[in-house]
Order: sequence, then C-alpha cells, then structure tokens
Amino acid sequence: MSLLTIEGVWKDYHGHSVLRGIDLTVEAHEVVCLIGASGSGKSTLLRCVNLLETVDDGAIHLDGVEITDVRADADEVRKRVGMVFQSFNLFPHMTVLDNITLAPRRVHKVGRARAEEQARDLLARFGLADKAEAYPDRLSGGQQQRVAIIRALATQPRLMLLDEVTSALDPELVAEVLGVIRELKEGGMTMILTTHEMGFCREIADTVCFLDGGVLLERGTPEQIFTDPQEPRTREFLRNVIEARRM
Repeated sequence: MSLLTIEGVWKDYHGHSVLRGIDLTVEAHEVVCLIGASGSGKSTLLRCVNLLETVDDGAIHLDGVEITDVRADADEVRKRVGMVFQSFNLFPHMTVLDNITLAPRRVHKVGRARAEEQARDLLARFGLADKAEAYPDRLSGGQQQRVAIIRALATQPRLMLLDEVTSALDPELVAEVLGVIRELKEGGMTMILTTHEMGFCREIADTVCFLDGGVLLERGTPEQIFTDPQEPRTREFLRNVIEARRM
C-alpha cells in the first residue's frame, strides 16, 4: 500500500481550475519534488494534502484512509502530516523551545519534560542546541527556517510537506536549510517538496513531477526529467530556468 495516493484531484478558485485531475502516488521513504512555474499548482497541491484547501473533485488517501472524506477529522490528519511554508510562521512571542514543544504538548498530549527533551535532541541534531531559549527575531533567516522544520518534525509525522522553504532566504543561507532536508532524506523521511533549486531537486528526489497549468504533465526519475524530458513544455521550462541561472 502506498503511503499517499492522490486520485483525480481538482481544485477551482472562482471558476478557474488550479488543479486539473492530479494523480500521484508516494511510497514510504520516497522524496517527490514538484517543479513548475509560479501558478502551476504546486503549492495548492500541498495545501490540499494537508487539508488546508478542500478539493472539488477526486480523493486523497493517507495510509489507505481517505482523508478528503467529509467525515475525516482534519486535525487528526495534520497530526500525521508536517508542513513547512515559505515564511517561517514562528510565534514571535515564544522562545524556540516553546515554538517546537507547543504542538507535542497541546495536540499530542506529550508531557512538558518529554517534549522539551525531544526538542533539545532535535535542536542539537540540526546544529541549534544553543538557540533553545532564543526568540525568533534573534535568529537568522536560515536558523528560523531550520526551527520551522524542527517544529514540524517534533510531531513525528508520517509525511513532510515543504513548500519553497528556501525562497525567502538570502543565497548564503540556502545551503544550511538544504542540508537539513538532505539529512531527513538520509533518515528515511517521506517528503513532498516544491522547489526552484533544480540542482538540489536533481540530487535529492526519487521522483520529479513537472506541473503546468494545474496538470501533472510529466513525471520520472531526476535523470530522465533533467536529461531527457519527453514533453516540450518541460524542456522549455528547464531551458528557461537554466538560462535564468546563467544571467
């Protein structure tokens, strides 16, 4: 059984179809990268998986259970799905430690001592042990994004969704966040991520999916997508990205 199955998902906004019949399966421990131009539907697809958006047609199954069923408990689903956004969304009035332990304590009912122990272990793992008592405004952008990823990890999710997590960072800070994602892959975390970092996508992905106009136009291994894309639109997109990088 696949960990995640997306079947014929459509999403409309004001009569405009943002997702148009998306089909996708994600296996346990697989890393799927979604690429495509802005407005192609990548972020909307992640938001549908996390039930931040309601699908208009189709179904999404997590561990064999349909989570898009109207009877599904969205809060229960989100206990098993971690999501990290472009913006860090840390609570500015809370320390790093409190940001990380809030969901385990309030949602998962983990005792404070245990939650803090787990949080400190994660902070140490990702090079932030000395930032536990700091407030977000005392951290660099890269450090804040690492804390956001740790906060999602603290709930021990089955699936991680990462939406352009480096796009708000200065170039010199991108590498430290990508290093965290690389370590998550090595640890077997199942992930779906959207990214404009084509080199990183090629390195980390098991499967690359190209979205265009709300359609999953092409999918394949990184080797296939980046060296021999079958769709003219995929070739055009990659050519434009490569040319933009050279400018």
